[in-house]
Amino acid sequence: MVAEAAADQLGMPIRFVPALEQPFKGTAHEAGPAQRAAMLDLAIAGNPRFRVERIELELPPPSYTVRTLRALATREPGNRFTLLLGADAARDLPSWFEVEALPALADVVTFARAGEKPAAHRLVRRSIEVPAVDVSATDIRRRVRVGQSIRYLVPEAVRAYIAEHGLYR
Repeated sequence: MVAEAAADQLGMPIRFVPALEQPFKGTAHEAGPAQRAAMLDLAIAGNPRFRVERIELELPPPSYTVRTLRALATREPGNRFTLLLGADAARDLPSWFEVEALPALADVVTFARAGEKPAAHRLVRRSIEVPAVDVSATDIRRRVRVGQSIRYLVPEAVRAYIAEHGLYR
C-alpha cells in the first residue's frame, strides 16, 4: 500500500531492493536473500509499476545503499534515482556508510509510517504522505513464529510461500 501511494505521488515506478546483508541487521535474517526476493516477486505480481531489483544480491556484503546506487548508476547511466525511505530508516541516516554521497546519486524521499512524524534530515529532499497501515515485517514474523494467522496481512501467495518453506518458525 505504501509503494502504491508513493508511485502515485512521485509519478514513477517503484523498485523493491532486497538486501543481501543489511549492515544494521547483519546475517540474522530468517529467510535467505533469494527467498525474500521470491516473496517480493509474489507480493507485487501483476502490478506493472512495481519490480524487484536484485542488484544487491550480486554485490559484495554488506549491502550499503551508496554502493547499490553506484552500481545502478553504472548499469543505467543518465538515470536519476529516488531513494524512498521510511521515517525510521531516515532517522538512521547519520550512521549510514558514506551518507554524504547520497544526494549525488539519488533524491532522498521519506514517508512516515502510522503514528510517526516525517524524518527531518538535511539530505531528505521531500516527504510524502502514505496511508496509515499498522503492519510490520517484524510483527508478521512474530505471528508466524507463535502460530498466529497472517492471512490478509500479506498477499495469499506470500502466505503460502512462507508456509511451504517453513519460514519464521
